[in-house]
Amino acid sequence: MSPVLKSIGSAFMAVLLLAGCAAIAYARWTHPVAEADAALAAGDYPAALAGYGVQEARFDRVSPAKQFLASEYHRVVANELWLLYHLQRFDETIDKAGRAPEGANPHFWAGSAFYDKARAEKNPEARLGWLSRSEEEFRRAVEAAPDDWDTKFDYELTGRLAAELRKQPKNPPNQLMQLLRPQPKMGPKPPKRVG
Repeated sequence: MSPVLKSIGSAFMAVLLLAGCAAIAYARWTHPVAEADAALAAGDYPAALAGYGVQEARFDRVSPAKQFLASEYHRVVANELWLLYHLQRFDETIDKAGRAPEGANPHFWAGSAFYDKARAEKNPEARLGWLSRSEEEFRRAVEAAPDDWDTKFDYELTGRLAAELRKQPKNPPNQLMQLLRPQPKMGPKPPKRVG
């Protein structure tokens, strides 16, 4: 075997060894994500949230990893936002969304949390305030993802609700959606057509 082939083979083996070591290091470093994904799939939301929190702390300690593994970091934060929202921890969802990267869709989750806070609020002025903040967050979410029809729907819904609530602020929280239904007009019945 020629010395050139030996050196090429040796270099190739060294590259394979380094790639294998890097893959093993990555798998060990992101092990909390795998555990959190399994907990999420099993429906164990608190365990999943804890696992994603561990991985986010690792990303915070090694800042360059946020740049090199941006899609993984965004996925971790997006899953944390999803879990906080579904656990109905709305204040934490809003706080987390304020610090989250754009790739994690933070404005959508903040808008959803503000909307749920508005639905539960008894005070009409506070309800309108939460709904207005929800509308603003959904507007930002639409700007970030203009092709997302769910976000567009939520933005239009909160905008219409806020506008109607400004007209009728004393509406009880459990009848909030009634504001969007058209009310029948009072007056004489239209004549029946015969023919």
